This record gives sequence, structure tokens and C-alpha cells, in this order.
Amino acid sequence: MKKKILGILQYLLFLGLGIFLVWWSIHKIGDEGWVQFKQALGNAKYLLIIPVAVILLLSHYFRSLRWKLLMEPMGYKPTTTNTYLAVLIGYLANLAVPRLGEVLKCTILGRYEKVPADKLVGTIVVERAIDFVTLVLLFMLTLILESQVVGGYAAETLGKLYQNKQGGISYTRIGGIVAGLLIVIIIARYILKNYAHINIVDKIKNILTGVWAGLTSVQHMKKKWLFVSYSLLIWTCYLVGTYIGFMALKETALVPFNAAFPVLTFASVGMIITPGGIGAYAVFVGAVLGLYQVPEAIGLANGTLQWFAQFLIVLASGFIALMLLPWYNKRISHAQR
Repeated sequence: MKKKILGILQYLLFLGLGIFLVWWSIHKIGDEGWVQFKQALGNAKYLLIIPVAVILLLSHYFRSLRWKLLMEPMGYKPTTTNTYLAVLIGYLANLAVPRLGEVLKCTILGRYEKVPADKLVGTIVVERAIDFVTLVLLFMLTLILESQVVGGYAAETLGKLYQNKQGGISYTRIGGIVAGLLIVIIIARYILKNYAHINIVDKIKNILTGVWAGLTSVQHMKKKWLFVSYSLLIWTCYLVGTYIGFMALKETALVPFNAAFPVLTFASVGMIITPGGIGAYAVFVGAVLGLYQVPEAIGLANGTLQWFAQFLIVLASGFIALMLLPWYNKRISHAQR
């Protein structure tokens, strides 16, 4: 009961943060920006939601194929249709309660494919670990491809950490940072080893252990390169969908494709911070587009439009999957008689 109350309070806290970010971002752009914001959305190319929907649903299809690969070593081979529908329903559930979808899609396969739901939990951990590593790699690729834009901004921000007052390299600061990181690592290891009986420490330890286990399990997979290919295809779909989203507004239509890398990177962080990315997604997209000389209000409008498009696609596809799931399995059951 206590865990449920804490979970509800945590959800309300981050939902409140998302609502605050919506209010703050609109308040920040001012009256003139609000007029630009409404005009941009009023003149948007809403039909582009169709190709974005196709690409997003394709990414979910690749995700379902990747999930099936993780089940093969355990001896389970669910149908692609049920796996895909379970993934879609999982995304729908995540709109209501973050991470609920991960549990629900395991339960669905447990019911319709006779796969023990508890044995699927490990596959979810692996998926999350791979997605986390992919996001880190995407961030590094962003710094390489867009070094003149995002790289310059990052260098200017991080430069304050290692530069002296004259603008040169401060070896004292660098040494202090390295020493500080080493101390943090040593303290973290000590706490995780000796205070694992504390609830929050145990949760952090389990997360880190799960991430490491997920990463190491891939190398023992028979079709690991196919697994990697599906992972790349998933994020390639995300990149293409983000770029098509730029074309929805005439003010962002000329933003280069490479801008999709930093936008996707930071927007993904926004999706993690608040439930469904409400507020945070649009704020991060607007901030990154600002580095490409896009006016603040226009960047916010594009971020809001892209977030809302994804919300509608997940909502519609999730409800359709809910209706198709029992119909499909009933049909298969009759065919096997």
C-alpha cells in the first residue's frame, strides 16, 4: 500500500512538472510570441501526420521483432502479430502511467501466447539497457555531426569547467574534476556494497545490475547482429519522423536533416523526465531548434506539434490494438480446431 501511494505521488510530481513546463514555456514567449505560436500551428501541414504515423508504427514493428529475438533463447516463439499488438498496447498504457506498459505487454503475451510473464521481465530490462546505450551513442554522434552548432554550445558551456580566467586550460581544474569523479565512483561503490539493505540504494543497484546484465547478454545471443540491426532501424525511424516533423511548419522546413540528431536526443530526455513527455518534450525541441536560428515561439510550436502528433498516433494505434487483439486470437483459435 505504501509503495502504491509513493508511486502515485511520484507520478503526480512529474505530471505537475510537465504542466508547469507547459505554462512556463507559453508565459516565457510573451504576447508577441504567443501570436507567432498560434499562427504557426494554424498554418501547419497536418497531413504530414500520415507519414509520421507510418514511420512510428514501423519503429514499433521493429521493436516487436527485436523483443521476439530476446525470447528465443528461453524457448518461446510468440506470433509477430500478438507481439506487435502487445507493444502498441504497452505504449498506450505508458500514456496513463509510466512503465505500466512494460508490465502490461508481458501480461498480454502471457495470456495469449502462454509465455510466463515473469520470465519476460528480464527481456524488458535488456531492452531498456540497449535503448539507454543507444541514446548515449546518439548524443556522441550528435556532437560529432553537429559540432559547429551543438558542439560549440556544449564546448562553451563545458569550457567554463576547465578554462581559467584568461581562457586557457586550467590543469588544476581538470585535475580537480578527475579527482572528484574518482571520489564519487569510490563512494558510490562503497554505498552500493555496504548499504544495499536500504530500499533506494537497493533499487539503484538493481537498475545498474540490470543495465550491465542486459548489455552483456547481447554478446551471447545467436542473432546478435540482427538484434543490433533492429535497434538501428528503430532509432532511424525516430530520426526520419523527427525530420518530417520539421516540414510541418514553413519556418522550420529548411532546418537541415542533421538537426534531427540533437532534437531527437534531447526530446528523448524530455520523454523520460515527465509522463509521456508532456511539457518537457516541446521545451527541449524548441531549445535545440533555437540553436539553428529558429525563433523561440516557432521552435516551441514545432515541439508541441510533434509531441501532440505522437500522442495521437500512440492513442489511436493503442486502442485499435486493444480491439484487434481478442478478435485475432479468437480467429486463430477457431482456425486451429
